[in-house]
Amino acid sequence: MALVIAERALERPTEVALQDGRFALAWPELNEALNRVANGLRSSALGAERRVAVFAENSVETVLAHLGGLLAGVSTVPVNFHLNADELAYILSDSKATVLFVGPENVERGLEAARIAGVALVIGWRCDPRPDVTPWTDWMAAASDSEPPRNVRPLPNLMYTSGTTGVPKGVDLAPTMFAGGTTMHEHIVGLQANRFTKFGTHLVVGPMYHTGPLNGFRILAAGTPVAVLNKFDPESVLAAIERHDAETSVMVPTHFKRLLDLPSEVKARYDISSMKLVAHTGAACPIDVKHDMIQWFGPIFLDAYGATEVGTTCSITSAEWLSHPGSVGRAIPPFSALVVDDDGNPVPAGTEGRLFFEDATGRGVVYPNDPVKSAQAHLRPGVFTLGEIGYLDQDGYVYITDRFSDMIVSGGVNIYPAEAEKVLIAHPQVSDVAVISVPDADMGEAVKALIVPEDPAHPPSAEELIALCRSRLAGYKCPRTVEIVSTVGRNAMGKINKRQLRAPYWEGTRTIG
Repeated sequence: MALVIAERALERPTEVALQDGRFALAWPELNEALNRVANGLRSSALGAERRVAVFAENSVETVLAHLGGLLAGVSTVPVNFHLNADELAYILSDSKATVLFVGPENVERGLEAARIAGVALVIGWRCDPRPDVTPWTDWMAAASDSEPPRNVRPLPNLMYTSGTTGVPKGVDLAPTMFAGGTTMHEHIVGLQANRFTKFGTHLVVGPMYHTGPLNGFRILAAGTPVAVLNKFDPESVLAAIERHDAETSVMVPTHFKRLLDLPSEVKARYDISSMKLVAHTGAACPIDVKHDMIQWFGPIFLDAYGATEVGTTCSITSAEWLSHPGSVGRAIPPFSALVVDDDGNPVPAGTEGRLFFEDATGRGVVYPNDPVKSAQAHLRPGVFTLGEIGYLDQDGYVYITDRFSDMIVSGGVNIYPAEAEKVLIAHPQVSDVAVISVPDADMGEAVKALIVPEDPAHPPSAEELIALCRSRLAGYKCPRTVEIVSTVGRNAMGKINKRQLRAPYWEGTRTIG
């Protein structure tokens, strides 16, 4: 591997470039390993799409598979490692992947999916010997360690959206997140413009099938050391920050909440003063949680609001957020934000409506295998929605109040669950909440709150929670019923599948009145 990593190998031969708690690679070792991965993939039958899938938990090998794939001119497909075999097989078939990388935790599901999808080459690390899995170490050893060609055209990852509105759709990593370039040299130069590369060690704490955590391998390609946590654990994050003198990371609100929930003596045990930048993404953050994190870590947070399909559409610094608490920021180029009513007409500042973004490039949202869904996301060419409801203030800051797909229509009146959720989550005995619609013979739909209590042995009463809502909101916005649950099913990026939560209460597949 030439370019920056090869330069680091010569300039800093003893510095650790990549580590995960099991393995640590210095820059020369990383350089050789990436050469072997890239050359091993280049010698494989990759097909016209040149796609390989990575179905594994966070590890050094996971990073090598993605970065080695990039250097080979391959489009890697990060796959949620919680999927079952059928779900994985769908992605393998839809993406036309010809190689599958697996870890020891999910090799059985990977093999079954590969069989269903007809993927012949399955490469596994740290797996028990078996004839249908090519050992990672053997595959690496058989590949050349010579430098791969520099004139390879870089290809974006194929990302699969979370599927909260239907079957997951594959989308190329958006131009706003992909450094582009016609050669690998141009691409690496573009990667060096990434704001994270201006700092020291980057700490990956989230699963690398999401765009935020996946950014870690691009930062590494630009010459910044990376430390990877296998799984998120709040105390382990603090320990890793101190141990690696980590300066940057990407986190979601769930991470913030779990860090804040640590006992005071545990939080005081670790030195986190090395941290310079934390990108917050994935979901809206409760105002009190964000305030507490800024007070603890300092004003080092940069919120990025957007989606896999388009990248970041809005951004806000800690200083701005303190002046506009609750906002996800102002639109950033090439996007501009607009809010419209149900007929598509613009509404004044401060008025809630459907949130759209205009893409100055004209691209908008593109689902390569689904032109119908691409069209449905647009108000007009280049003007798209991420399915959110919100408003703009007088300064152009965007505030998200709900999602279209979460809307409840009761007696012909639109109800936005985020309002009740915001009230309920403030109750000291409530750990998490989701407000959904359930069938109602009279009104069509009724409002129900699913509550995760802080202490399952002593949950808050339904009467108390409903009364709290009624003290803050108009009666029609408040839940009629409350159910205590163990989880509302937030995924690793803090998002909830409301359709899945509604399903048990409805007959058939329809979950609205």
